[in-house]
Amino acid sequence: MNTTKRYFKYSLKVFLFCVGTCAALLSVSVSAADEESSDSEIRVEEQVNINTASAETLALALDGVGATRALDIIAYREENGDFETIEQLQEVTGIGPATVERNRMRILLTDGTE
Repeated sequence: MNTTKRYFKYSLKVFLFCVGTCAALLSVSVSAADEESSDSEIRVEEQVNINTASAETLALALDGVGATRALDIIAYREENGDFETIEQLQEVTGIGPATVERNRMRILLTDGTE
């Protein structure tokens, strides 16, 4: 009986140690994730000006546009000047009518108006 009681106490201590450790680790990982998201968070607005936005902003704001395609948009813009119409975005390699239509309401050509 004495052995069983010691084993139970030991098991309880191990269990409580594990629970405490898990709780501490979870707390640290959650607070670290909160800090990361607030430090590196980029605010994605509802609309993006494709004539002035950075590649990172374009990639985050436009559905179906990743980092590479966003750089292509900027390269096109630098080579050909500002976009005059939303449809002109289709002249960028890899951007088709479906991508333009999916993002039509998000795209601005000037600050304030479409």
